[in-house]
Amino acid sequence: MKSVWSDFERSLSFNSLEGDFKTNTLIIGGGIAGILCSHFLRSAGIDCAVVESNRIFSGVTENTTAKISIQHGLIFQRVLHSFGEEKAKLFLKAHQKALTEYEKLFEKISCDYEKKDSFVYSLTDRRKIEKEIEALDRLGLKADFLEEVDLPLKIKGAVRIKNQGQFHPLKFAMGISEDLLIFENTKVLELKKNKAVTNRGEIFFENLIVATHFPIFNKHGLYPLKMFQHRSYVVALEAKKNVNGIYVDEDEKGLSFRNYKDFLILGGGAHRTGKSGGGWRELEAFAEKNFPEAEISYRWAAQDCMTLDGVSYIGQYSKNTPNVYVTTGFNKWGFTSAMVSALLLSDLISGKESPFSSIFSPSRTMLRPQLAVNTFESLLGLLTPTVPRCPHLGCALKYNKEEHSWDCSCHGSRFSEEGKLLDSPSTADLKKKPKK
Repeated sequence: MKSVWSDFERSLSFNSLEGDFKTNTLIIGGGIAGILCSHFLRSAGIDCAVVESNRIFSGVTENTTAKISIQHGLIFQRVLHSFGEEKAKLFLKAHQKALTEYEKLFEKISCDYEKKDSFVYSLTDRRKIEKEIEALDRLGLKADFLEEVDLPLKIKGAVRIKNQGQFHPLKFAMGISEDLLIFENTKVLELKKNKAVTNRGEIFFENLIVATHFPIFNKHGLYPLKMFQHRSYVVALEAKKNVNGIYVDEDEKGLSFRNYKDFLILGGGAHRTGKSGGGWRELEAFAEKNFPEAEISYRWAAQDCMTLDGVSYIGQYSKNTPNVYVTTGFNKWGFTSAMVSALLLSDLISGKESPFSSIFSPSRTMLRPQLAVNTFESLLGLLTPTVPRCPHLGCALKYNKEEHSWDCSCHGSRFSEEGKLLDSPSTADLKKKPKK
C-alpha cells in the first residue's frame, strides 16, 4: 500500500541528534505543519530545530491528496453560525493569506503546482449549497452555484470557488526543507520545563511547538476529548478522465476527486478510526461502474484529526502552558491549515499580535454537540472488556480487516499486526503481539 507520491525519490535525509542541544524554538513533528513553522521562524530570524521520530514526511503528509483551498466542505455557513460574522471573516482571510503564501513558494519550488477551481457538491440537498453561497457572499467572496459538474454523478448542486490549487506534496516538502535544521530518528520521550528528553540527548528550548498530528501530551489541553480521528481511503486510477478541478462531497462519507498527470485520484470510504466504513471496496465499486477500463495503480489511506467545530486548534497548547504551542485538528485540509499554522505561530513566537489568534485558539469553548459523541466513544472504549488495549489511555483496540491493523476508536491510535505503532497519539508500541 503506497500513495502515488511515494515513487518520488526523496532527495534529502537528515542526521539524528547526538548529545545535548539548545535552541530558541523546538518543533516536535516533521510533517508539513512542523516544517512550515520552521521555515517561517527562520525567515523571521528565530533559531529553531525540528525533531522527528522517523523520517520527515513519512506519515500523514505522504498520504494526502494535496489539494489547497479555502473551501473546506461547507465550512463557512458553519463558522458563521458558531463564531459570528467578524470571526468568520478572519477565518476566511487567514486561509486566503495561506494560499497567497503558497503561491510565493511555488514560484521557487518545482512541485507540479496547478491552479484549479474548487468544488463542493451535494448529492442530496440543494439548499445546503445555496446556504454556503449565501454565507460566502455575506463574507465578501464571490462563488458560483452549479447544477452540473464534470463528474459521473447526478448532483443537487455545487459551489465553485475559482483559482485554488493542487500539487505534488513530496516535491514541495523536499524543496521547503533544504535549508532547515532537522533531526530525524530522534524521538521525544519526556517533556520537562524548557527541556525535551529524547532518545539521543536533551534539547533545551525557550518555546515549544507540538506539531505531531494529534497532540501527544495528555496532561494539558483536553485534546482526547476535543478531537477524534477520521480514516479515509484513496486510489489512483489510470483513467483518461480529466475532471477539471478539485472536488469534495459535502458529506464527510462522500467522494473526492482530482487529477495528477494520467491519474484520476479518487478518495472516499471514510469512517471514524476504529469503526467500519466503505474503505477501498467502495472506491473499487465506483471505479468499476464508472471507469471500467481503468486500472487501479495505487491505493493508500489517510488519517485526519477532526475538531469539535470544524476549525483547527492553533496557538497556546493550554492556558497553563506559556511558551508551549500546538497545531492540530486540520479537518481533512492539512496543507492549507498547516500554512495558517505556520503564519500564526511564527507571529506569536516573534512577539507579534495576530488577528487570527482568537478564531483558532485551542482554549475556545468546548460546548459543541461533537463533545458528547467523543465522550461516549471514550467511555465505550474504556469499558469494553477486550484485549489488546491502547497504551495511550487504555481503550480497547479493534482489528481492522481492511488494513490488517489494530485501531482505537477513542482517539485514533493504530498499530500493526505485530504491535508496532502506526499512528499517534500513542507514543509507544504494544507490549506484545496482539492475537486476532
